[in-house]
Amino acid sequence: MTPNVQVGTILIEDRPLVTRILDLGSESYSAKWVVLKVLDQKLRSVGWNCSFMAEEAEATVFGSLAANNIQKALKRIFLKMRKQNFNCLEVTKMVENRFLGVPYITVRTHPRHVFVLGRAKEGSLLTAA
Repeated sequence: MTPNVQVGTILIEDRPLVTRILDLGSESYSAKWVVLKVLDQKLRSVGWNCSFMAEEAEATVFGSLAANNIQKALKRIFLKMRKQNFNCLEVTKMVENRFLGVPYITVRTHPRHVFVLGRAKEGSLLTAA
């Protein structure tokens, strides 16, 4: 079963290296992404960091604020952000609206990047796993 995603949920690329080293509590969300339960404190305790990236990413899909529509929006965001150097994101806003009576939702996320302190470029998890 897909975990419930809401504002504040943090998703990270499902990489065995991350899970093994950090022993993060997570639930599978899609083929390549997992939902994290605790991130910042756990990362800092083992010498890793999680930084915000400047630009917010968003996607809009038709339908109500339901789990399957949220997942569609997140998949679009994953595709948009694939080219950028990030391996984690936080859901920051989910809004349901209507246009001419047709419901649609907009999901906004803030890309983040998890890396070993002092090795943000060469030792990042994005390239290490």
